[in-house]
Amino acid sequence: MKSNSQKRRFRRGIYVLPTLFTIGTIFCGFFAVTNALKGEFNLAAIAIGFAVVFDGLDGRIARMTNSCSEFGVQIDSLADVVTFGLAPAILAYLWGVRMLAPEWPHSLHLQQLGWIVCFGFLVCGAMRLARFNIQSAKPSPSGSGSERPFVGMPIPAGAALIAAAVHFSPEPPEHWLAGILWNVLVGFLGFLMVSTLKYPSFKHIDLKSRKRFVNFVLLAMLVALIYFYSQIVLLLMAAGYAFSGLGWKAYGLVKQKPEGVLTAGKLRPDDT
Repeated sequence: MKSNSQKRRFRRGIYVLPTLFTIGTIFCGFFAVTNALKGEFNLAAIAIGFAVVFDGLDGRIARMTNSCSEFGVQIDSLADVVTFGLAPAILAYLWGVRMLAPEWPHSLHLQQLGWIVCFGFLVCGAMRLARFNIQSAKPSPSGSGSERPFVGMPIPAGAALIAAAVHFSPEPPEHWLAGILWNVLVGFLGFLMVSTLKYPSFKHIDLKSRKRFVNFVLLAMLVALIYFYSQIVLLLMAAGYAFSGLGWKAYGLVKQKPEGVLTAGKLRPDDT
């Protein structure tokens, strides 16, 4: 039998494990920033992609091992600001607008606008994290907050789309039109983070359920697709989730409209 001291060391190790993944997230953010500054944009994008994986694992491991703590919540938020706020903002600026051809007379103004937009992305991400922390502290009416949808696009999703776009085309754009479109996209991602659009949460997926074999097969297929076609698959996945909030909102509006028409039709005077 294990002694009490061995049990205490084991429990301490369990509590440290999620934090190690969070530190890995911070390392990926630092690695992404340093490589973006060196012009290694694809390496920076890949680092952010790995950070998204680590960010998903630390929370799931904490829930599976019942080792959630207030310290873990706080360090996870700080890690997200660095890795999914600062790192993609720097990458978006250096890749998207800093390398524009100087021959265009308004390239300097476009670069200045890009600086403002990328900084706005960082601010919106920090605001999104602050709102998430406040909402997470409130008790859930249903008793389980993991099944609730996210309000506003999660900051890792915005960082993932920026990284996926850079990974899809590692060479920086040089045409001024591409710079304008990039500024619009980055600014729109910032808006999605502070919006009230609903985004699906995958925290409730149970890998220990009876369908775990199917889940593992699907996961293996996804990993294989990413391995062989990482550029297009990652871009489609990131864009699909980033804009799923708009699709969900549109579906809700369309679904409510026929109900409103039917209700109004029942109240018509000539039907009585």
